[in-house]
Amino acid sequence: MEPLVSIIIPVYNAQKTIERCLCSIRNQTFDNFEVLMVNDGSHDPSMRILEKFASLDPRFIIIDKSNSGVSDSRNIAMDCACGKYFQFVDADDWIPSDAVESLVNAAEKNNSDMVICDYRRVIGHMFTTKGHIDVSGTISKRTYAEYMMKAPANYYYGVMWNKFYRADLIRAHRIKCPLELQWCEDFQFNLEFLQYADSIYVLTKPLYYYVKTKGSLVDSNIDLRKTVRTKRLLFDYYRGLYESLDMYEQNRLRLQTFFIDFARDRVKSDKYDEYTESEQL
Repeated sequence: MEPLVSIIIPVYNAQKTIERCLCSIRNQTFDNFEVLMVNDGSHDPSMRILEKFASLDPRFIIIDKSNSGVSDSRNIAMDCACGKYFQFVDADDWIPSDAVESLVNAAEKNNSDMVICDYRRVIGHMFTTKGHIDVSGTISKRTYAEYMMKAPANYYYGVMWNKFYRADLIRAHRIKCPLELQWCEDFQFNLEFLQYADSIYVLTKPLYYYVKTKGSLVDSNIDLRKTVRTKRLLFDYYRGLYESLDMYEQNRLRLQTFFIDFARDRVKSDKYDEYTESEQL
């Protein structure tokens, strides 16, 4: 029997993009999934779009609540989710039709606690493929940590949407997205999850389209004091992970570069290709 996948989507004023996102999920080649669409107090017609999908397909489930932010939205959905695996998608992004099937196959065949994949960053009608670990296959937590040490602020390691999580680890250890962070909350979630994960599978195939928008948090001026506070909190999680692997002392200086490096998703030096309409669905 195919495992159930819980796909979690926080939605806030996403009327321009949410239909594309939901269509890409409905068109998956793997069909044993539930979609938890969390309406986070939207003021635009997003809710009507969610209601349309819920009426068309019982796998699409609406959670309606007042605005409390993306972390709380994800946490509420995780509490309601029934799947063996958790997958996170943002409302302005989309996934290719074989994404869920590829992630499920990798996790099931290799008994993986987490699967990580490459992604495509989209600006306008152009995209570039992003990744960091360049060899597919199963790696240990220690090997993963060694790769991550080379670029601790890289989006590839920090975000939740290019990863596929074994849900029982999240439930057993009550891992949550932190409510006290307004940005980089994904980083803390992943660092905490890695404390309990043993087997990680790397897919060098791009299975997510991330839409980079002007004015996003990583592109805006962020208050310095909040930045330092956030980085101190995250550094404690990095330190805890590397100390548990007996890797902290020899990597202390390299890890401290995280303090001076923002979440990294470079644009200017990347080569872009144009995507077609078929790649959106």
